[in-house]
Amino acid sequence: MKSPLPESLAYPGGSAAIDWRRSPRARRITLRIDTRQGRVVVTLPMRAAQSAGLALLTQNTAWVTQRLAALPQMAPFADGASVMIDGIEHPIRHSPSARGGAWIEAGVLHVSGDGQFLARRVNDFLRAEARRRFAAQALAKAASAGVALRRVTVKDTRTRWGSCSTDGVVMFCWRLLMAPPHVQDYVVAHEVAHLRHMNHGPLFWALTDTLSPHRASAVSWLADQGARLLRVG
Repeated sequence: MKSPLPESLAYPGGSAAIDWRRSPRARRITLRIDTRQGRVVVTLPMRAAQSAGLALLTQNTAWVTQRLAALPQMAPFADGASVMIDGIEHPIRHSPSARGGAWIEAGVLHVSGDGQFLARRVNDFLRAEARRRFAAQALAKAASAGVALRRVTVKDTRTRWGSCSTDGVVMFCWRLLMAPPHVQDYVVAHEVAHLRHMNHGPLFWALTDTLSPHRASAVSWLADQGARLLRVG
């Protein structure tokens, strides 16, 4: 009988759930941290032994616990809390008797209605704002690059800030709205450049740098602050 796999991992700052997954696409055993959920994810190929996955986790316990301990604190949407928009903190203020859902006024994000729906309304507002802004930016850069953009979508992705499909659909993580404008500008340019070059070759980077001059500073900012964005909401 196989020994049951552990469901959680204790570390100095607390404990984290462990997700054991099987994937037909996996070619090797992988170990990663789900930053958004604060979980440990071990993915195994279909025929890999469970013991091999456990061995990988055991061998990397120090790395896992270090990464978990370094995660920013969760920052839920709540009255009196704040959320970054364009890299600037906006206080969240509940205005129960007001109308209009959620809106920004004088640097404050106001939210009307029943308090139990506040978090959802903040989330909906940020997603809609991200969709509106990134669509406009992507269309402008696509026109500048002379490429066809079919549609822009926003999602709550955990491992990438944007993506581009071969049929002209560009996707952005709505959380990018929280980053400073120069970071947004670079990520939009990166994905629009993929509409012409579906690779990361020299021509792709040349086009990206033509569409946005912010690559170095944006990549540095995301490496330093990206995890914080994933822990919001």
